[in-house]
Amino acid sequence: MNRCSYTTSVLLLGLLVAQVLGTIQVYLSNGHLYRTLMTIKDAGYLTIPNQLTLYSLQEFGPAFFGGLFFTLSIGAGLSLSSLAAAWVWDRLLFRNKYLLLVFFLLWVGCLAGANRRGLCPMVSSYFLVIPPMIFVTTLRWMPARSSQGTWLKGMAHFIPILLLGLLWTSQMDRQLFLDFRDNLLLSNPLGTRINDFYYHYTLYPAEVFKSLDQKILRTCNLENIQTESLVRSMQREFLNHDYLHVAEDAEVDLKVGQEGNNLVFENRGRTILRTTPKDFFSSPETVLEDFSLKSDMHAFFRRFTFVSLLIGFPISLYLILYGLFRFVSRFFLDVRTSSVIASILCFFIGIALLVLFHQGRVGEIEVKDVAEALGSERWQKRVAALKIIQQRGMELGDFQAYQSMLGSPHIPERYWMTRTLGISRRPETYNDLLAFLDDPHLNVVCMAFYALGQRGDRRAVKEILKRTETSTDWYNQWYAYKALRTLGWKQTRSK
Repeated sequence: MNRCSYTTSVLLLGLLVAQVLGTIQVYLSNGHLYRTLMTIKDAGYLTIPNQLTLYSLQEFGPAFFGGLFFTLSIGAGLSLSSLAAAWVWDRLLFRNKYLLLVFFLLWVGCLAGANRRGLCPMVSSYFLVIPPMIFVTTLRWMPARSSQGTWLKGMAHFIPILLLGLLWTSQMDRQLFLDFRDNLLLSNPLGTRINDFYYHYTLYPAEVFKSLDQKILRTCNLENIQTESLVRSMQREFLNHDYLHVAEDAEVDLKVGQEGNNLVFENRGRTILRTTPKDFFSSPETVLEDFSLKSDMHAFFRRFTFVSLLIGFPISLYLILYGLFRFVSRFFLDVRTSSVIASILCFFIGIALLVLFHQGRVGEIEVKDVAEALGSERWQKRVAALKIIQQRGMELGDFQAYQSMLGSPHIPERYWMTRTLGISRRPETYNDLLAFLDDPHLNVVCMAFYALGQRGDRRAVKEILKRTETSTDWYNQWYAYKALRTLGWKQTRSK
């Protein structure tokens, strides 16, 4: 501990515990999803993920790597906030027992929010285990308070983080995440591997906390409705919204019963809402959205995870790198010098990434300059032109540079070209779009499916359906299914 920053040690401990909890949570979720998909398969419907992929839900690897998402999001957020609370209570509040109540109430409030719509044991475990453990461990591992300068020393370490946060905030807009992916990840081999790893495993943890309207397939059961004509009508309506009617003994997302003139909508044994057949058929989408909202037990968990990913992860990464640099430099330098060098190195790494990110961004291009930009030697400028074409609904096939761009070696350029082809209406561009279904990169193939759905050409249904059934990539299947539904295709029982 004398060579390594205690903050790094505490954060790594919190992340380790979060990884264990995340792996268990994703593993249990995968098991539940597997049983649901087998029920859907036995009912004769197409499953997403398909039969070639769903067996991965029983493997340990997807659970472990999917758990990394929660480790680097809610694990980082809870560890960092608990560490900060312990530091403030010790260094600034001098361990005042009465003021400790404030932190306790915040902790209880998070637990209450996580269980607001029903008990969630796995979600609660993050809040029950990580904050108390990190708080106590921080107080135990924290060096003794020096006689003076504690506040100033803390601020000296905090200032680089604050400056980096302010500088990166200047880049925030609706395109931030896409530009980060295009300019910092897909622009180099290492970043591409990180991107591919993320997209390969991200759907496993996503299934943990999706609300019903975010899921691609839902199950329902109408056996408790006595009127046969009403059952048939509701089955058709539910099918339009991807609620698939399955066997009576299966655990389903939605069970509909009948009490007099009312329909009772239940989820996991809980009555969620009541409506009448007239109200349901007059606006089924509104009723199902209301059902999804009221049965959603993970709304707080999703929001907390997102904020943790946005704030907790980058700060935790900074502190871990700081601890690593400080640990190495301590073999050669004294404590104060090694701390300064570690702060400088971390700050300049953040600045270097910001510069690379900013250089990859191209200012907004005027419509009149689109043709010239498409012929630019910089792929970033060509991508910016493609975005303008897509936003303005322009025809890509009208531009002379179109054909030469089809074989671009740059993944972001092929991605945005594929997306732009989704608004093209030229017959010859249809085959070019189909060719992107064989692109070697996942993101481009996913966007090709999306673009085929946007074109509205039902000729693509047969090809998309074939690839949905033969694909071995869950993310591709997800986009393919969405494209099928956009084109008007609906599930039918195969038996």
